Amino acid sequence: MNLIFLLLSTRQFLSKDQIREAIADYRADGDVAFNRKFERDKEELRELGIPVETGTHSQFGDEPGYRIPRESAELPELDLTPEESAVIGLATQVWEHAGLAGQSSAALLKLKAAGVDVDTSAVRMAEPRLSAEEPAFDAMWEAVTGRSEVQFAYAKAGEPSTTRRVQPWGILSWRGRWYMGGFDLDREAPRLFRLSRVEGEVRTVGARGGYEIPEDVTMQDLARSLFPPEPVGEAVLHVQRDRAVALRRSAVSVTRLDDRTDEVVVRYASPWQVAAEAASYGPDVVVHSPPEARQLTATLLRSALDAATLDPAS
Repeated sequence: MNLIFLLLSTRQFLSKDQIREAIADYRADGDVAFNRKFERDKEELRELGIPVETGTHSQFGDEPGYRIPRESAELPELDLTPEESAVIGLATQVWEHAGLAGQSSAALLKLKAAGVDVDTSAVRMAEPRLSAEEPAFDAMWEAVTGRSEVQFAYAKAGEPSTTRRVQPWGILSWRGRWYMGGFDLDREAPRLFRLSRVEGEVRTVGARGGYEIPEDVTMQDLARSLFPPEPVGEAVLHVQRDRAVALRRSAVSVTRLDDRTDEVVVRYASPWQVAAEAASYGPDVVVHSPPEARQLTATLLRSALDAATLDPAS
């Protein structure tokens, strides 16, 4: 917030030395720590949609300077209803996790600085609480918000740990446990990972913004694929002969179409369940119906192709 106020308060570009001298938190750091913190703060401002301009000023020669153009950074006039104000206030009270509690408080401060009256007490009686004690939570949260590929050791119950490479899509609290959902690059399929089963350090191995998250995929869909409800319909799949054995075992019926293809009918609880299963078999399984599952399967396969294209080792 201090950096925002400083760069908004001037029409000219401020050098790094001027910025460091003006902000107490920067003055207390050594050169290396200051540069690292300053670069991080600039990136966070840009992620919030606050443009940080770079330019030069005659007072410090060719050294770059920084400023925030007021006309680009100011919020438009906000007119919140009492209900909307109450919801925003409630959201800032939900997190017990230290890092996210700090972020939500900073967001609230930004709204107040813009003159928005936010009521944090209107719905206190209904106040929920979210906590995250898993050591991997912070690193996974950073990877999700930055769209950065990660690598980590993961151990399922009763099995030895394995190294997983994943493009995180989101984080979900489901039935009292935290999960990260994303695209598993080695298995070329979407997966959910319980954060309490992540062992050791979560390493960021990809650049920020290195992939796109499918627009029509939600974390709730991923969760339903792991904890499916009762079946609601039947899906028709065209499966290559002698392929997808596990899928055939759960089939309602298998009908021969020609010398190379069988029609396999399976019960499903959600279109996402069908898509996740079919996509894991690649070209050996084609979804014929329902249309929603066919579209989702195409989306997942495109994501797999994009990931392979971006990965020089593929």
